[in-house]
Amino acid sequence: MDQIRITGGNQLHGNIPISGAKNAALPLMAVCLLSKETLSLSNIPYLADVSSMVTLLASMGVKVEMDDGLSVGKAKLQTLNLCAQDISNPLAEYELVRKMRASVLVLGPLLSRFGRAVVSLPGGCAIGTRPVDLHIQAMQSLGANIELNNGYIHASAPDGLSGAEIVFPLVSVGATENAMMAACLARGQTIIRNAAQEPEIIDLGDCLNAMGAKISGLGTSNLVIDGVSSLHQAAHIICPDRIEAGTYAVAAAICGGDVTLTNVRPAALGSLLDKLRQAGVAVTTGTDTIRITRDPKNPLRPLDIVTEPFPGFPTDLQAQMMTLLTLAEGESKITETIFENRFMHAPELMRMGAKIDVHGAVAVVHGAKELIGAPVMATDLRASVSLVLAGLAARGQTTVNRIYHLDRGYERLEEKLAACGAQIERVAA
Repeated sequence: MDQIRITGGNQLHGNIPISGAKNAALPLMAVCLLSKETLSLSNIPYLADVSSMVTLLASMGVKVEMDDGLSVGKAKLQTLNLCAQDISNPLAEYELVRKMRASVLVLGPLLSRFGRAVVSLPGGCAIGTRPVDLHIQAMQSLGANIELNNGYIHASAPDGLSGAEIVFPLVSVGATENAMMAACLARGQTIIRNAAQEPEIIDLGDCLNAMGAKISGLGTSNLVIDGVSSLHQAAHIICPDRIEAGTYAVAAAICGGDVTLTNVRPAALGSLLDKLRQAGVAVTTGTDTIRITRDPKNPLRPLDIVTEPFPGFPTDLQAQMMTLLTLAEGESKITETIFENRFMHAPELMRMGAKIDVHGAVAVVHGAKELIGAPVMATDLRASVSLVLAGLAARGQTTVNRIYHLDRGYERLEEKLAACGAQIERVAA
């Protein structure tokens, strides 16, 4: 099993291109199930989760092809062509679904187009239970019959789905996505209240509308979807990964130096950039760039952070910011409101000299003078990258184990950081 080995202490200087968003790509891939015609998705990131979704879709009969795609400036955006004309098997088996929680996103499209679906209850990172109750309730609101047997969701709607009002008791990105896709082919109008407002939701809606769906209210908490009889082919460029961009912004802040992120949408990272500025980091934004500069001689200031649904501070950047705050002057507080078990990186950071007290959903971070390299173990996707960031800033050598988590969400991580001066490599254990 591979490890990542880092010798810390180098400043970062250079440009880092941001890949297509994992959290947008996965639901967009599931969209292909809604149409007999080909969906072409450009700016596909090369990630383990994307590969898992390809395998799942192919198991159902989706034809999958990759080509060189579109040219945007000097970059060639890889394109994934997905055609679900002949779906022979509307079944998402456990062995395929257990690796990735987003697999449950095939439920809505299968049910809407074919009137039936059998989907295993999903697996994924161990950062909380993340139940699929809201997904199931949304399908039931649209008229589906749902049974849970032997770890599988058995859903049926022999006469098709019917538009309805869906009111989510709490904001859920995945449940919003599943409901959106299911409602596109339902009879009549669907209103989704307390919908998620993340940029990835807007990206999904834009793609569906390009295929002939009728969705309004994107970017707000209330979505209105007028069902149509069918969806047609479309080509869509996946939005940039704001979590990847945020991760590299924090890397530049913690190491010091001068890094420009390219192919980004700064507006999608407003809450993070505000916090970085409060911490004493210089942030400059362009149309599709973010420049992060910091002189390591200038101390980092402590922060108070509360994770919230968009446009609040993203839970997927909480671990990275905790790493930054381990080196701030003073006491910081992080309150995690999205997942109940998302401080698993704290004990690993403490192995490197961090001073962190965790009390339930609150972590108090006492800034230390330095971090010291050590062997550490990743527990989930974002925790793993927070340990990489710690290694970049630490004195001495850090070895990050179980990096298969990283490969789920970061494309060419070592290459992008090394190009900016980091001493980082992937090695066989």
